[in-house]
Amino acid sequence: MNIQELPKTIPVFPLSNFIMFPGTTVPLNIFEPRYLQMVNDTMKKHRMIGMIQPKKTGVLKKPDLYEVGCVGKITSFNETEDGRILIILNGICRFKIDSEIENSKLYRECNVQYSNFSKDISLNSNDVNFSDLNIIMNNMKKFFKKQGYVVNLKDLEKKDMSQTLNDLSMASPFSLEEKQILLESLDINIRKEKMEQILNNYIKDEFENTTLQ
Repeated sequence: MNIQELPKTIPVFPLSNFIMFPGTTVPLNIFEPRYLQMVNDTMKKHRMIGMIQPKKTGVLKKPDLYEVGCVGKITSFNETEDGRILIILNGICRFKIDSEIENSKLYRECNVQYSNFSKDISLNSNDVNFSDLNIIMNNMKKFFKKQGYVVNLKDLEKKDMSQTLNDLSMASPFSLEEKQILLESLDINIRKEKMEQILNNYIKDEFENTTLQ
């Protein structure tokens, strides 16, 4: 697939504290009427949905959206007996919202452009230095432990380094704003630097809190 084949108008699924990257796969359990309608409609067309984070501003039913998200393609679709739809979404490319469309549907649609993220399609992103990734993995383990999360990172270590970093960005218990910073980092090395900064801030805060007590 090349960037010209991606739809310029996509349905968007605002999901707080959730980001998706190109090359990652996420399962979604769809049960709200608006998103059931969205999935059924897109299955008749290009099967693509834009995952994006809502901001803390705007109205409850229609919060403001961050400008950058990631479009994914539905690769698995299953209807359950109780009316839910279980899908698997494969991340394709990040996008930037140009404008939101006024429509009569239950869900939201946006005109988007992908030009800033053309490298997402090739997936030949710069690799990350192994020693840098080791430091991040060790700091992430400390951070997860402090937050009370029990996470097995062994499976991540089997993937290539770029993929591991993207999976860590998605799984991390960072704030909505911090996750958005990681998503908007233009390439993998910038993302690595941003993650190091975020982790260092948490570890520094934890250390200062411990020493002050």
